[in-house]
Amino acid sequence: MVDSGARLRPAAATVPLDRMPGRGRIRSSGFVESVTILPAGEAPSFSAVVASELPAAEPGAKTASRRGRIRLVWLGQRRVPGIDAGIRLGFDGMVSEVDGLPTMYNPGYEILSLLENES
Repeated sequence: MVDSGARLRPAAATVPLDRMPGRGRIRSSGFVESVTILPAGEAPSFSAVVASELPAAEPGAKTASRRGRIRLVWLGQRRVPGIDAGIRLGFDGMVSEVDGLPTMYNPGYEILSLLENES
C-alpha cells in the first residue's frame, strides 16, 4: 500500500552536460572538477563543479568546455561526505543559470566511482 501523503519525484530526463537546458529538471553525471568550502564565518554552503570530462593533465591540453559544466550547491552543509575532486557523480534536480553557469541547489546524488577505480 502506498502512503497517500508520499510524493514521488517526477522522472527527469537524462541530459549530457554539454546539452544542459537553461532551466528545468534534469538527471546527468560527470566528474567533480573542484569543490568549494566556505569559511566558518559564512553561512554553511558546499559546492562542487562537475564537468563532462576530467581536465587533461598536460599543460595546454584541451579541457572540458564551459558548456559542459554545472555547479552543484548544497545549502546548509559545510561538507558533503564522499564528494571530492575526481569522483564520478550522478545527480538530479532543478537546474537554472546563475552567473553564467548552470547551477543546481540541493541535488539528489549518487557516487558512481572513484578516480582510482577508473580504468
